[in-house]
Amino acid sequence: MSDNAFDILQERGFIAQVTDEDAVRKMLGEGQITFYVGFDGTADSMHAGHLVPVMAMMHLQRAGHRPIGLVGGGTTMVGDPSGKTEMRQMLSEESIEANAHKLHAQLNHYLHFDEGRAIPENNARWLLDLKYIPFLREIGRHFSVNRMLAAEAYKLRLERGLSFIEFNYQLLQAYDFLELYRRYGCIMQMGGDDQWSNLLAGVDLIRRVEGATAQAMTYHLLTTADGAKMGKTAAGAVWLDSERLSPYDYYQYWINCDDRDVAKLLKIFTFLPVGEINRLAALEGAELREAKRVLAFEATKITHGEEAARAAQTTASAAFGRRLIVVEDNLALTDSVEVKDSNALADLPTTLIPRTRLEQGLGVLEIFAETGLTQSRGEARRMVQQGGIYVNDQRVDEVEAVLTPDNLTPAGILLRAGKKKYHRLVIEGE
Repeated sequence: MSDNAFDILQERGFIAQVTDEDAVRKMLGEGQITFYVGFDGTADSMHAGHLVPVMAMMHLQRAGHRPIGLVGGGTTMVGDPSGKTEMRQMLSEESIEANAHKLHAQLNHYLHFDEGRAIPENNARWLLDLKYIPFLREIGRHFSVNRMLAAEAYKLRLERGLSFIEFNYQLLQAYDFLELYRRYGCIMQMGGDDQWSNLLAGVDLIRRVEGATAQAMTYHLLTTADGAKMGKTAAGAVWLDSERLSPYDYYQYWINCDDRDVAKLLKIFTFLPVGEINRLAALEGAELREAKRVLAFEATKITHGEEAARAAQTTASAAFGRRLIVVEDNLALTDSVEVKDSNALADLPTTLIPRTRLEQGLGVLEIFAETGLTQSRGEARRMVQQGGIYVNDQRVDEVEAVLTPDNLTPAGILLRAGKKKYHRLVIEGE
């Protein structure tokens, strides 16, 4: 396998489109280049879907190239219409600034701005002070309205209505590329495939204004095998911020992936050699669970660190059929269903309940809906009837079943819905 960064990205399934494949492969193989990816500050955390460009940036950085992590403190005030059926919610300047600060802190974890290995930037530095008429004269004259309206980002919105403020987004993103070219010699922009027309606009603007050649590359917008957008679940976004989603729940997101997605996710979201990935992806049946454990551990390690990944792995082992017990002060795995070590389950989603609720008899349907293991009591009822509700690994067969103090173990009460969703009940003050 070539050590050229372009070939690495291509083999691992990142690349969707590129302006000039031969030229990009050549420049990535001959010396250091500076490139950038932009992240608008629409939230105070990125989610797993954002890791596609971040992982690509890390591959290029490992190959000796210099990334710019651009946070869109200015463009977020306009709103990117790409891939959106409606106009984005307008955020306050204070919210955008706070979000930008947090996003840079997250990007630092992956790209190491504080070590001088990458450049943090915020386009608010140059966009917020732009004078409108001079901007239109210098930049706007290079844009064709007909060509802009033909772009997919705008065509999808024309029927529902495209606001004038959003129509300016492509000019601003192109201007970002021009500014980064001028400030840092940045000659390549990367982004999602829905950004293709915006990236091309930047390449064209640099050619027209500076007479220079720049390049653009897009990565695939990943979806799961069942068509869901990468980084989203029924419960919401798979946040990278540990305060919004625990490392254990993050680990569970990856280990619960569809069997059909394992190879793709290992290539995109880990740094494992492709040969090892192919070996893992070739496993079948119950053995494929090992490939998912590797994926979950490696992905969690990259985002939350090795210690958190090992803790999540330990907790998952304790919850999923192989219990951790204490044997002469050491942790050991057993197939026993009895939960004997509460510390091993400490990272599981947990709810504190007063002992009096158990003494009065706590309905199974009620607590499964209350903890979010099911969306409602009705869904819990259906799952009981279908054999999908468990308490301490014992299947519940009666919809009228109640929990009592007899169900308590030293680790509390372990609830399970289906094969993958766990929750723990712990008595308050005990």
